[in-house]
Amino acid sequence: MAAQTTAVPRRLTFLQFAIALQTLSLLFQAVTAGMLLSSAHGAVLHDVGSRVMYGASMLYVLAAILAWRPAGGSPRPILYASGFLVLASAQVALGIAHLPSLHVPLGVLMFALSLLALARPLLTRISKRSSR
Repeated sequence: MAAQTTAVPRRLTFLQFAIALQTLSLLFQAVTAGMLLSSAHGAVLHDVGSRVMYGASMLYVLAAILAWRPAGGSPRPILYASGFLVLASAQVALGIAHLPSLHVPLGVLMFALSLLALARPLLTRISKRSSR
């Protein structure tokens, strides 16, 4: 008789939580950037959101280090997180310098990269299933 297996729901790791927070903060930044065009509150929200986004990027670095060292994971996420913190630093500098021609495309790139990092575990599981 064949044994039935059921998928055990996986818990969200601290690293995945940090990436999700970063992705959501970048989405918030996109929304408040649009609000800048039509509302006085958009500037305040975008400013506050930039601080949250930068903090989320630092949390991503911390989570990547904690996932690597104590848990014995791969050091590769530290490289991704550090690179993202560099992009976040450039994004803040471009925003302060009022260079929207560079600030906006970099924001779009950062959101796309963060979304890919968030989806990576799901895509890995799907590719493993299809290779069976």
